[in-house]
Amino acid sequence: MASYDVVVVGAGSVGTPAALALAEAGLRVLVLDARPSAGQGSNKAAIGGVRATHSDPAKIRLGRRSIEIVSTWKETRGGEIEWRSGGYVFVAYTPREEKLLKDLLLVQHRYGLGIDWLEARDLLRIVPDLNPDGLLGGTYSPGDGHLSPLLLVHAYYREARRAGAEFHFREKVTGIEVRNGRVRAVVTDQGRYGTAVVVNAAGAWAREIGRMVGEDHPVVPDSHEAGVTEPVAHFLDPMIVDIRPAPGSSNYYFHQLASGQLTFCISPSPPIVGEDCRETSAFLPMVARRMVELMPRLANVRVRRTWRGLYPMTPDGSPLVGWSSEVEGYAVAIGMCGQGVMLGPAVGELLGRLVTDQLLPEDHEVLTLLSPSRPFAAQEALK
Repeated sequence: MASYDVVVVGAGSVGTPAALALAEAGLRVLVLDARPSAGQGSNKAAIGGVRATHSDPAKIRLGRRSIEIVSTWKETRGGEIEWRSGGYVFVAYTPREEKLLKDLLLVQHRYGLGIDWLEARDLLRIVPDLNPDGLLGGTYSPGDGHLSPLLLVHAYYREARRAGAEFHFREKVTGIEVRNGRVRAVVTDQGRYGTAVVVNAAGAWAREIGRMVGEDHPVVPDSHEAGVTEPVAHFLDPMIVDIRPAPGSSNYYFHQLASGQLTFCISPSPPIVGEDCRETSAFLPMVARRMVELMPRLANVRVRRTWRGLYPMTPDGSPLVGWSSEVEGYAVAIGMCGQGVMLGPAVGELLGRLVTDQLLPEDHEVLTLLSPSRPFAAQEALK
């Protein structure tokens, strides 16, 4: 039986950064994934937004650190991940959105975010193609941005392998051995691996892994659809987010890639719970109507394709990160709520410090707020 210091389950937006951090800490790391390569779960369905603009202090801290990592990746690590610092704009067309966004500035400023409310005339200078009719204003966070999720996960995969981490693809985890309350080994359809630490980074499939150690994680996948257009001349820098609820959707967002294509996603309301990743006929008419109403110049842009991915949701819209209180040696980094790309780089580093017992002072607040055993009392407002 081969033995490892840590076995990571999942080679996606969280598992690959975790593998890099753990391997660079000098640990012998094995990453297991049933799919044929890195990023073939929910990661490949992401549209690549990365922001620190959240309402939860833990996610703000993680988002800020992720931006520090990805914005300097090319200089520090080499390789192109298509990072673009175009910012995020949350628009407000009703007093409801205006009040919500202004209220959130209190905590966002307290944690050092460079974000401000702009009145309509000032916001139109940033995004002149917004529909001015009824526009009250919005928040603008220029430090946020976007990147290629697949390029990022493969960059982490390459770096993790260079640091010594092993990856086994097309290998499904079938069990985790626990004796006397502590992790002893991981069993797959191809072998058994001794280990003292298991990190559950299985995304939408995290609940299945948790049940192998007797835990029932409150992570439920729901389906979100996205799409991409033909390339057009560059005209849009920020990610645009419209949080107005409408029939069939609670919000939607879109941005323009470096290639000129626009990519977009909608959050269905009510949620479409389950693992069904088949596209629907309802998505494109719904999101197109909302996008053209918000930005009329999009009316003649042609859509190239649509797809559907899974958001692993928690009851309060924030991840579960930390050690299990029941099983020694079992850690989770799950329930990213569709934000694995933007939180994964920082969560990976945090897991490295957690497993090696080298936590920083600010880590304790993050781990308390994201504790797997926390009460789910409040909702993350910008989930």
